[in-house]
Amino acid sequence: MTTDTPARLLQLLSLLQTPREWPGGELAGRLGVSRRTVRRDIDRLRELGYPVQATKGSDGGYRLVAGKAMPPLVLDDEEAVAIAVGLRAGAGHAVEGVDEASVRALAKLEQVLPSRLRHRVSTLQAATTPLTSGDGATVAPETLTVMASAVAGQERLRFAYRAGDGTETRRLTEPYRLVSTGRRWYLVAYDLDRADWRTFRVDRVSDPFATGARFAPRELPTGSAAEYLRQSMYRRQEAYEFDVTFAAPAEFVAARLPRWMGSPEAVDELSCRLRATSEGPMEWLAVRLALLDCEFTVHEPTELVEHVRELGTRLTRAAGGQAPVRGG
Repeated sequence: MTTDTPARLLQLLSLLQTPREWPGGELAGRLGVSRRTVRRDIDRLRELGYPVQATKGSDGGYRLVAGKAMPPLVLDDEEAVAIAVGLRAGAGHAVEGVDEASVRALAKLEQVLPSRLRHRVSTLQAATTPLTSGDGATVAPETLTVMASAVAGQERLRFAYRAGDGTETRRLTEPYRLVSTGRRWYLVAYDLDRADWRTFRVDRVSDPFATGARFAPRELPTGSAAEYLRQSMYRRQEAYEFDVTFAAPAEFVAARLPRWMGSPEAVDELSCRLRATSEGPMEWLAVRLALLDCEFTVHEPTELVEHVRELGTRLTRAAGGQAPVRGG
């Protein structure tokens, strides 16, 4: 039982900051006090500016809701470290408007972090290498906020989703985890309509909202959401279009390309152009193009241009030459 009122208020506030509704009896049990004491403590929190909403019923319930201003948060050590690491990542992340805001928020948080936690944050950040991939498509922070709240509150999430081929669908899911690959966000969730696990690119999600219906989390086929996403990405590479011009006749190029890549079209007697679709890794395609015994120029996508440029730089260094200086 917590007899110290300030300490009990902090413990109560920490519980209420979890995105769910707490029955009065459960709060009383957690704090080791009577329901009457819980009601008194709730009133004290309201006087301090915390917007605690009460619901009627046999047991009654309480939850912290959005107010006109954000009161101070109560974080334990693990939560503070997680937020600090996330803010550091967000400072250079592909989330709209989050880079500058992350720097400001991180400065405020680290100013009050105990030295032991600052050391943990620095150590974890130094040991973390993000998996970069994709085209850096941005995500609205509000979308991430809704999804993260649904994950934390174990609420079913409904949203509109645009597939890689442009097909629009509505999805009802049990969200499990959000996973960042460095330049993209993914949602790992159980798709109720398809009765199976799915991964969703968050930049293709629109109009997400938590339905309020709670669920018991299912067991993932793999040990973690990150591992499930990794395996899913290897199983099903997303298709992309590429456009390349070759400084060689169409017949010459066609004879040296695999059939699945299609047939290049002649531009003139000495050059041709190939527009095709691939589902394989772009790094592999860059190497395959480099094996052709002719000059070529990649027009798109920009990621393939970058892979070809990096491959050329590495080959130049491997041959003992000077790598070209990249301009701004």
